[in-house]
Amino acid sequence: MMLSILFVAVGGFFGAIARFGVSNWIKGKYPSSFPIATLIVNLSGSFLLGLIIGANLAHSLQLLFGTGFMGAFTTFSTFKLESIQLRAEKKWKSLVIYLGITYTIGILFAFIGIRLGTIL
Repeated sequence: MMLSILFVAVGGFFGAIARFGVSNWIKGKYPSSFPIATLIVNLSGSFLLGLIIGANLAHSLQLLFGTGFMGAFTTFSTFKLESIQLRAEKKWKSLVIYLGITYTIGILFAFIGIRLGTIL
């Protein structure tokens, strides 16, 4: 049990740092009122988590990379907050695009990741 907690904690530590770094890099490179950084992080995270699950890794590696790293790398709470902010600012087009892409492409990327993971 303690080893499982350690795997999740270590993965989460590095996942949070990776999200922070990737998000800041994207925001610096592509400044916009559209939440592109969160979108890219969450879409790539959907694909990578699918890949991890599809690859049927050992339980300890699923805890480290799936639960820990990807759990901290992707950010459902920021996605929800940014959606609420877009609504509050009445940026309806951006809101619909953000929600549509996040949900549809996110699920598609997870599916592709799982399929690819089973092949690898």
